[in-house]
Amino acid sequence: MAAASNFVASCGCQMRIGASIRVRDSCSSRVDSLNPNRRIRVLARREGKGQFDQLCINNSKRKLSQSMKCLCTDMALVNQRILQEHAKPKPTGLLGYELVQGNLVQWNSFMDKSIPDPPTCVLLHGILGSRKNWGSFAKRLAEEFPLWQFLLVDLRCHGDSASIKKSGPHTVSSAALDVLKLVGQLRLTPRVLVGHSFGGKVALSMVEQAAKPLARPVRVWVLDATPGKVRAGGDGEDHPGELISFLRNMPYQVPSKQEVVDSLVHQGFSLEVARWVVTNLRRNAQQNFSWIFDLNGIADMYESYEGTNLWEIVENVPRGVHINFLKAERSLHRWALEDLQRIHAAEELASDEGAGVQMHVLEDAGHWVHADNPDGLFRILSSTFRIETTLRGIRGG
Repeated sequence: MAAASNFVASCGCQMRIGASIRVRDSCSSRVDSLNPNRRIRVLARREGKGQFDQLCINNSKRKLSQSMKCLCTDMALVNQRILQEHAKPKPTGLLGYELVQGNLVQWNSFMDKSIPDPPTCVLLHGILGSRKNWGSFAKRLAEEFPLWQFLLVDLRCHGDSASIKKSGPHTVSSAALDVLKLVGQLRLTPRVLVGHSFGGKVALSMVEQAAKPLARPVRVWVLDATPGKVRAGGDGEDHPGELISFLRNMPYQVPSKQEVVDSLVHQGFSLEVARWVVTNLRRNAQQNFSWIFDLNGIADMYESYEGTNLWEIVENVPRGVHINFLKAERSLHRWALEDLQRIHAAEELASDEGAGVQMHVLEDAGHWVHADNPDGLFRILSSTFRIETTLRGIRGG
């Protein structure tokens, strides 16, 4: 993504970023007046993709700019300097992503590398999900921890990344390598990795594969997933493998979302999961709905998720890495007694090696932890950002 302080609109007109902002919707002639106290999102269209890179910034209380042309956004820099350079946002060609920033992130760090980069947290969704699953939660984190920025990623075969062709194999390992390449290309240094379900194993695989892109210390959160074999829940619960198989047999285009919901419920899947799945449908030019993911690739990814064993990285945690496991109280996946025992044993071993492993339980939550109990999850994760912010201050950035 281009430097946050210098965008050019897709039509070629200059965009000046700054303290006072009025935004024109690039897909219509509508102009939105913004509350000066609200965080807003700046959209920069990707070249030739019809997609957007997204950046959340904070709007100050200064007077809104009155100068607007075409589909551009006129903005003044916070320090009142107007950039003259033009820089088109570059598509990464790797993954779809969104960067959500707290309002105290220093804009100048994008231009002056002598200023320390803001601490970054990477948020990874589960199978059949997308970065949008983390959208509202990331904005809440950015409001509470304004010195941080949060990278939301569409994993391969999901969301906007589904249109970016990837060679196989589609595995946990290849998905992790994609994210490592992305953070390297964006020149970000993640301090925290948070992954839900499949995304949790991706986060562990990132630690296993990483050399330079991951700084030390780094804190990893694996939400409702174990490092080894995946054990599905009991009868009457939703099985992701069966859900993927059912969706692969459905038409690529469907006339309505409700038709898909009805079909899934009739097949025995829960109404909650059915409604969640259809968030992956988008209206197409024929006024039908099409899936935005690659189900064949996702089937391979889920098979890899079931079989990937990452206990080695948990039981031999690298120095400076702290791994947190969070079990949902009403998890769809069975946490075997053996899993819990091995994690607790790893806790003791890691503390002796200058690393860390810790187990947490999120009460009143099923597998979809950030939807079932967002307040409880927020409280548990908040400790990580407070610790890292304090350490950053002690280290002087």
